Amino acid sequence: MSSRLMEIFEDEELVRKIKRRLPYLFQLAELETSRAGKIGMEVGSVRERIIVALLIHKFGEGNVDTELPITEPEVDALLFGEGVSIKTITGKSLGGVKLIWTVDTRKAKEFREAYYPRCDILLVQINWNDLGGFYYIPLQVQKRLFDKVGKQRYIKLPKAGTNPRGVEIEKDALYSLVEDNDSMSMAIDWQRTKIDFNPYKRWIELWGEEQSDV
Repeated sequence: MSSRLMEIFEDEELVRKIKRRLPYLFQLAELETSRAGKIGMEVGSVRERIIVALLIHKFGEGNVDTELPITEPEVDALLFGEGVSIKTITGKSLGGVKLIWTVDTRKAKEFREAYYPRCDILLVQINWNDLGGFYYIPLQVQKRLFDKVGKQRYIKLPKAGTNPRGVEIEKDALYSLVEDNDSMSMAIDWQRTKIDFNPYKRWIELWGEEQSDV
């Protein structure tokens, strides 16, 4: 059964909106999570919420479930009951996409031994001042490649003695996934816009509101 996620890439009006709005929204995410010019780790969570909001915008709030247990490290949302993993990377290369975040070598090896693809992936490649992309990688594409190349060539473990923070999809494997005929993609031109942003403005306004029940 094909995933409803295909509808995002087949909706020409929505594709135009994504190409226009996604760089602006991700720029806002960076501004919200920056301090002294440095982007914080929490930017990933904000980007994830932006993509979940896109799913809600397209399919309706009642069809997108985000109340998932913390024991679901791969699944970020359920769309019509089916798991969706949302991943974002920055740069010209597609390398470095995490399957799980951990610095524990033993847990990383255990994860690789037990891993098998289990949900569709939405991947956003951010490449400021250049072209990047938004990709839909169906579960069947992941399973097909995993079965073909094996876990050793599909999964990259962190190097001993380093702190890369996670287990990744091998770069060559990821390129094979996004280039598969059954995957879908749209090019995104990642141009920044001038934004007059004050991280405290919303909270100042909320402090100024008069509410008798709060």
